[in-house]
Amino acid sequence: MQPTHRQSYGRTRRRRSHHALLPVHPTTCPLSGMAKMHHRACKESGYVRAGLKISVPKLGIGVEKD
Repeated sequence: MQPTHRQSYGRTRRRRSHHALLPVHPTTCPLSGMAKMHHRACKESGYVRAGLKISVPKLGIGVEKD
């Protein structure tokens, strides 16, 4: 079954104008100085926010490197 009316090229492009990916903006971890994403644990120190530091040895988050 075919659509009754073909959608124009401009209308298709206007709809797709909102599909662009946004760039990521990492911040620096105050403990290790490494780049980290907001609301994520730092890979080096395990810092998440003030007063919250986690340690996941299986994933290597917040553990001392040998």
